[in-house]
Amino acid sequence: MPKLKVDGIEVEVPAGATVLQACEAAGKEIPRFCYHERLSIAGNCRMCLVEVKPGPPKPQASCALPAADNQEVFTSSAMVKNAREGVMEFLLINHPLDCPICDQGGECDLQDQSIAYGRGTSRYDENKRAVTEKYMGPIVKTVMTRCIQCTRCVRFAEEVAGVEEIGAIYRGENMQITSYLEKAVTSELSGNVVDLCPVGALTAKPYAFEARPWELKKTLTIDVMDAVGTNIRLDSRGRQVLRCLPVINEDVNEEWASDKTRHAVDGLVRKRLDRPFVRRDGKLVEASWEEAFAAIAAVDAGTSVAAIAGDLVDCETMFAAKALLGAMGSTLLEGRQTGMDYDISSLAALNFNTGIAGAERADAILLVGTNLRWEAPLVNTRLRKAIKKGAKVFAIGPETDLTYKVDWLGDDLALLNDVPAALADAFANAERPMVIVGGAALKRGLGAALAFAARFNLVRDGWNGFNTVHMAAARMGALMLGYAQAGGIADIVAAAPKLAFFLGADEVDFSRFAGSFKVYVGHHGDKGAAAADVVLPGASYAEKSGTWVNLEGRVQRGERAVFPPGDAREDWTIFRALSDRLGHTLPFDTLDALRAAMAAEVPALGTLGLATFDWTPPALDARAEGAIGAYPIKDFYLTNAICRASPTMQRCSAELIHGEDFAEAAE
Repeated sequence: MPKLKVDGIEVEVPAGATVLQACEAAGKEIPRFCYHERLSIAGNCRMCLVEVKPGPPKPQASCALPAADNQEVFTSSAMVKNAREGVMEFLLINHPLDCPICDQGGECDLQDQSIAYGRGTSRYDENKRAVTEKYMGPIVKTVMTRCIQCTRCVRFAEEVAGVEEIGAIYRGENMQITSYLEKAVTSELSGNVVDLCPVGALTAKPYAFEARPWELKKTLTIDVMDAVGTNIRLDSRGRQVLRCLPVINEDVNEEWASDKTRHAVDGLVRKRLDRPFVRRDGKLVEASWEEAFAAIAAVDAGTSVAAIAGDLVDCETMFAAKALLGAMGSTLLEGRQTGMDYDISSLAALNFNTGIAGAERADAILLVGTNLRWEAPLVNTRLRKAIKKGAKVFAIGPETDLTYKVDWLGDDLALLNDVPAALADAFANAERPMVIVGGAALKRGLGAALAFAARFNLVRDGWNGFNTVHMAAARMGALMLGYAQAGGIADIVAAAPKLAFFLGADEVDFSRFAGSFKVYVGHHGDKGAAAADVVLPGASYAEKSGTWVNLEGRVQRGERAVFPPGDAREDWTIFRALSDRLGHTLPFDTLDALRAAMAAEVPALGTLGLATFDWTPPALDARAEGAIGAYPIKDFYLTNAICRASPTMQRCSAELIHGEDFAEAAE
């Protein structure tokens, strides 16, 4: 481990560290534009210049210089100061002075660093160059005259997203960054280039000219667009969420977020349910809360009551509904609204046991019935990192582009029984083997996958390589709360409940509940509201404090960013009020009291962090057969009611999934 001095401060850094990292370890701020901790080193902006002794009598780029023993580094000498001022002057030669109208104003690295490290004046008096705008799709807005060619976006697209569709054309002063043939970037992670861009060249198209950063209230919460549990920050003004940004969490999402996470927020103010509705003469008509509760109370249901949880629901809502049903004498609870059916006797067998971050360490990986790129994009990026370290990936299922090299074995689940030689050799010699079972294989292939795990010793000291991947933010919390029938939703249909509550469940086949009185508790006028007999307006994830459990069993809590619209209420309070009307008053009046009761029943939900599940796999049929016909997600951008209400997600679906062409204004 090299020892060196930075401005007289002695530091010791790991072997292979750069001088820039050594400077930061010493508490010195080094300006940079092209360097990023999660991307390869480019060394082309030259803003991170420092003076190093022994060495040539000139400033050197600290991002590309290895730290070595006995180096003396100076970060604020006259030589360094003059060099940085010169670099900044060169960077600003062609940069337009349009800060008052630039969407990046207030959050611009170039603006901040020009003030901190620049001259304050320019000696350049020639005409500035101009670059035509490029088209990168519905998510990214381009003003390429501002581009300083740091190539962060190029490296992100290639190294993290795995979609090599952004690059540079021409040379020297004429160099331009553009997408391939100026087509939309097809990555589901493309929005991250906006955060990476240190200037205003790439900004968020849906958020353009909506607000300045200092106008926004910032709230930390949890994303519900998939089961990864991405940590996010919602920026709101008044009663509207204007944008969503990722928050750094090394164990979950690092500092990335999918495009669906970022830009579905414009669906939060569209197609909203803001008052109760009751169906009269075949039509839903507006009603008061008392009228809606009276219509529910009029149903002579007895103990014939069921609750079906949707994909976005928080644990508090599910617990309140479960408590009400329990008081009414019913245990008909289900959280797999689309009809998925698999063994639920062991939560350990339904968990991502390796952990999201742990997936980077795997050296042999088998995917069974999962399109990981759409089901959990930020788990897919972890597998890309594992592959860079030498891991080999095999897959059983229909072939699809996962952005990395995969050895597709076929789509027959029988391959888990009669293991191909290449797969057997890779797993027999692997130190950290891992299997990931997706929704397309959970019902017919879980037993065979567990037998495969036992055969190749996937569960060993310090390593559990057996994983299932869920697609719904509410799934793990629902399973922990008992929202699972042995036969899935078919058991509830067979029970023919007289009264059925649908908690934000829009993907249910409502024709199977024709004989039930259907109560929809949700926030969007989507499929569930259209089929309901009573609609009770609830709050979206942005409008309530809630607990969610991600696919690795990590319990996380989000906070309320804005208030629900109109007469809508937080979902748990709806069940608390309804319980009074039904004569089964629930024993909690506050969110804290509810959480205490929930933690008493399921202790893991009372503690933030990873829940632990004892590895007790169920005894299932170890043989599997039959082809995996298709993956559960058909359209990445329209998986829930919020997405379907979002104009941005509709545009992404039309252009990136269905191939529709959208002419720009100039065309």
